[in-house]
Amino acid sequence: MNFHLPQGKQSWPECVGKTAEEAKQIILADNAELHVQLLPENSMVTMDYRTDRVRVFHDENGVVKQAPHIA
Repeated sequence: MNFHLPQGKQSWPECVGKTAEEAKQIILADNAELHVQLLPENSMVTMDYRTDRVRVFHDENGVVKQAPHIA
């Protein structure tokens, strides 16, 4: 397998406490080429690592509780 490390930011701690949609806009403003997924907390996800994907987990109110990061 041939992995390349992402350029630029790899996590967005400033998104904690914001809505998932706000977090998505912050992440895309940093890098519009990323694929941002908005997911409820405890969602089942694949374990593959992709350098172009950021998962934003949010609570039942749509608020981000942990820093989104490249995954």
